[in-house]
Amino acid sequence: MSQYQEKISPAPARLSGRLRRFLLTVMPVLAGLHAYIGWRLLSALPLGAAGIAVGVLLLCLSTLLVPLGLLARFLAIREALADRLSWAGSLAMGLFSSVLVLTLLRDVLLLLAGMPALATATAIGVLLVAALMTLVGFVNARRVARIVHVDIPLAGLPASLAGFTIVQLSDIHVGPTIKRDYVAAIVRHANHLGADVIAITGDVVDGGVAQLAPHTAPLAGLKARHGVFVVTGNHEYYSGAPAWIAEFRRLGLRVLMNEHAVIEHDGARLVLAGVTDYSAHTFDPAQRSDPRAALLGSPDGIPRILLAHQPRSAHAAEAAGFDLQLSGHTHGGQFWPWNLFVILQQPFTAGLHRLGRLAVYTSRGTGYWGPPKRFGAPSEISVLRLVPEAGK
Repeated sequence: MSQYQEKISPAPARLSGRLRRFLLTVMPVLAGLHAYIGWRLLSALPLGAAGIAVGVLLLCLSTLLVPLGLLARFLAIREALADRLSWAGSLAMGLFSSVLVLTLLRDVLLLLAGMPALATATAIGVLLVAALMTLVGFVNARRVARIVHVDIPLAGLPASLAGFTIVQLSDIHVGPTIKRDYVAAIVRHANHLGADVIAITGDVVDGGVAQLAPHTAPLAGLKARHGVFVVTGNHEYYSGAPAWIAEFRRLGLRVLMNEHAVIEHDGARLVLAGVTDYSAHTFDPAQRSDPRAALLGSPDGIPRILLAHQPRSAHAAEAAGFDLQLSGHTHGGQFWPWNLFVILQQPFTAGLHRLGRLAVYTSRGTGYWGPPKRFGAPSEISVLRLVPEAGK
């Protein structure tokens, strides 16, 4: 067993008051939703008493595993056991989510159709479709992210910057289920793309430096003509941002915290700026995200690109005078139907959009968070090529 597997989780044995409140709030809701699934499905399935008992037992197990998977790394247990609990809880969360949504849709269908004879067939269908979505989603999540090529038109782009390539990585979420081999595969694929710049738009990690440093180590191997740049996401702040900022720098990544770099490329220049996460001020008031501050002292009249973890930084970025913002955070919703609800919290879910003069590209993310499940929102390594805007 390795030295890292032997480590004990740094969290204290007793759950904090916040975690206790979380459990007291979430567990009754979670239990109620599992009870709803049991009430609506078990009675409709062709099961005897033994089958129903097994179904109830599985629902109870899922009720416990879902929060345990989220909290495992905070418990005073060995890292290897915490990872196994996280795996079990994450898989249970993904399956439960799909079963719940499909059960709700089934009830709407039965209500509208008014045909009790469909009860058994639809209950079986819910379980089969949920299992298939979870299996396909697992395969999609665990394979290396697909390469997505996108041309980004910018007005007034100098001719020598036409074709300038940024490879964007985002939301890798190194943690209980994403480890060194997964990260190393991302690095290999990114390096093969021959980028002028590699930009990492936050949420690199889910956990502390002491536990995850061996697994983020491959990031030191990222190579691009003008360097590798990173900004913080909200999960860096959950995981101890100061320590991770120092670790990213140790790995050779340039951390942009409300600051910029001027990149000279074939006789032309561009500004590459980065801001702290949109929510950073709730963890440290001194790190409030500030696109205007990120431009202080930058040259005028050259393209300005901003790395900002959350798309909702776009309004401030447009007001500050940026031409392009690269973001992540949304995961594209990660799996159906949650991709339909991202717009309630973020202005853009995925892909290239415009906000006034500002182009905004939102990555679906290169890893995943929580359930190892990608369904309808594939992960991506984004290859973004700057091109002149037609007629401008």
